[in-house]
Amino acid sequence: MPRAIGTILIGLSLSLCLLSANVWQRQQTQYRAGLAGERQGDFMVALTGYESAIRMYLPFSATVERAAQRIWALGVGAEQRHDNAQALVAYRSLRSAFYGTRWLYQPGGSWISRCDRKIAALLPLRMKEKP
Repeated sequence: MPRAIGTILIGLSLSLCLLSANVWQRQQTQYRAGLAGERQGDFMVALTGYESAIRMYLPFSATVERAAQRIWALGVGAEQRHDNAQALVAYRSLRSAFYGTRWLYQPGGSWISRCDRKIAALLPLRMKEKP
């Protein structure tokens, strides 16, 4: 009986390691896609890559934080160009990415709060722009 339990524990541990490695590899791929989109000047490709990297959430992954910083920078850049629509897309995307990772706890709480403040400030401006 103890041998069976040991075998099961080893199998579960190995499965968890393989799953984590797969998620990490996919997260890196999506982050690189975001970087490529940003280099090409393609806002939506960059945003989609970074958002996907966040959604491939692994606790303590530095890539999640880097992707969040890149999306924030896309939003700030859009604001500086006075493109409030694009800025709203970026901030909403960042907030949604973290909401999409919720499980036992909510990661990215500070990012969500920052996005909420930006969205609240930009929405009235955006409403004035619409005919």
